[in-house]
Amino acid sequence: QVQLVESGGGLVQAGGSLRLSCAASGRTFSNYRIGWFRQAPGKEREFVASINWSTGTTTYADSMKGRFTISRDNAKKMVTLQMNSLKPEDTALYFCAARIVGEFEYRNWGQGTRVTVSS
Repeated sequence: QVQLVESGGGLVQAGGSLRLSCAASGRTFSNYRIGWFRQAPGKEREFVASINWSTGTTTYADSMKGRFTISRDNAKKMVTLQMNSLKPEDTALYFCAARIVGEFEYRNWGQGTRVTVSS
């Protein structure tokens, strides 16, 4: 059973940085892709970034390119999202999720960690 636990959210001023972590457990993830998503109040959930656990290849939403960086530590089974130059519109509940490479659906989700960016 895949388990994902996010941490690292909090309150930060605009222009600041936060580092989110996603601890993965329950199996090996060599054929998985881990993604970060976010959902702002009153808005739909949106894709932020993802990383292939084995190859390390990454994808980003256009609005996050250059500000956010996703990485993974295989030994620690951890995926991190470094967020810089934060804006008030980055305020959201951030989730990590896992899907099998080759499949479309992210089947496993964490509970989320809240990020609030003040202006």
